Amino acid sequence: MAQWKPAYLIHGDDHGRIAERRAGLRLRAEGESGAGGLEVLEGDAATPEAVGHALSAMTFAIGRRFVVVDGAERWKQADVETHVVPALQGLAPETTVAFFAREDGRAKVPAALAKAVTKAGGDVVEQATVKARELPKWAMGEARRLGLELDPAAAQALVAQVGDRQQRLLRELEKLALERGEGARIGVEDVHDATADSAEIQVWGLVDALVARDRRSVFHAFLELREQGESLPRLIPLMARRLRDVLAIADRLEAGESPTQVKTSMRGSSWAADRRIKEARATDPEALRRALETLADLELQTRGLGDLSEDTAAIRALGRMATA
Repeated sequence: MAQWKPAYLIHGDDHGRIAERRAGLRLRAEGESGAGGLEVLEGDAATPEAVGHALSAMTFAIGRRFVVVDGAERWKQADVETHVVPALQGLAPETTVAFFAREDGRAKVPAALAKAVTKAGGDVVEQATVKARELPKWAMGEARRLGLELDPAAAQALVAQVGDRQQRLLRELEKLALERGEGARIGVEDVHDATADSAEIQVWGLVDALVARDRRSVFHAFLELREQGESLPRLIPLMARRLRDVLAIADRLEAGESPTQVKTSMRGSSWAADRRIKEARATDPEALRRALETLADLELQTRGLGDLSEDTAAIRALGRMATA
């Protein structure tokens, strides 16, 4: 069972991370006390006066009661001192309140709230964006928290490849942690393999689904790529290149080479090589050749030589490729 503090204040200008913390806390709270044990105050309902009344109200609920409050960055110091501070001083033992403040410019959480949360025995956590020059160091710290060892050069490469959005950097690190496991050492080559152009990464997912004949995943991956603005003239060559990569491995295996022989000649990380070899062993080389032919036909249609719209032609082609 989670050990809850009486109060939490999560604030700062990293709004994405704050939203994640809020969602995570709500999930844990509902898991422990159910939806009936959770009260959310947001928007116009999240005033210091309303919060004071909510925290002071009698409740007959069984178990811990949770109150989540959004928008504390809009509050004034005097209102906090009048309504919220006394309520925190008299907080019931089985109540936990979590304040969230998405700070920006002059919109800052009142100092009185942070002081009152601390005095009540709670936690105050700042989720601040990191300056660009400090991002590699920050990434190394997050990697350690996830059980990875990210060397300085790899941290620099990660920021260069992914950009300066902390959320996306964290997602890439979490993905590496899931794929490589706790204690893994991550170098520059591993970063390049795992954090290639986002469209290329998702195209691998599309190719994985094609190789597995998973029509539903094929269509889902394709539509996601289109929704994020990727054009067919760009996607088709990416898909063809990935399919040819798998086909080349499949042909070598069929010709009698061992997986070890194939792997030693492949560039990139060991993990990526193992995954590509596994895909190649599970597919039929002739099916991959037919898929490449279908892609070539689709490319012609997207150049104005077909009667269908681009997306309709692509969906039909992908459907054929997934059942070839």
